[in-house]
Amino acid sequence: MRAPAVSYAPDGFVPTLESWMKRVTGIGGVFFKAADPKALAEWYRLHLGLEVEEWGGTAFRWGNPENPSGTTAWSPFPEDTTYFAPSRSSFMVNYRVADLDGLLALLKAEGCDVEEQVQQSEYGKFGWVMDPEGNKVELWQPPEGQ
Repeated sequence: MRAPAVSYAPDGFVPTLESWMKRVTGIGGVFFKAADPKALAEWYRLHLGLEVEEWGGTAFRWGNPENPSGTTAWSPFPEDTTYFAPSRSSFMVNYRVADLDGLLALLKAEGCDVEEQVQQSEYGKFGWVMDPEGNKVELWQPPEGQ
């Protein structure tokens, strides 16, 4: 049984050409709470190779000659999804990687909590690691040429 559709438009709202124009063009950032932001940023720098800048975050620029416009996905999941498990967080970040198998092996060697399961589909290969605060991190190696 599907949940009823919910409208967030104000009563009497009538769409116009301007209201249908493209507004959001990608993910501008991922922000989440951390008990120790500096230590968590250091974990992501050390284990996932993020170049954490002075302001405390990373700007991803990943276009390449084969895929110059590079894209980042945004997708809400049902409230009762188990896809983020064992994390109890209400979010999960997907990071694009060049060598999933190599990175997962390295993370295991570094003592990180890596899930044994790796999934492969037409969308690429997916693996997961838990960060020190219990957030599930999805690692994605896209198909060749993407």
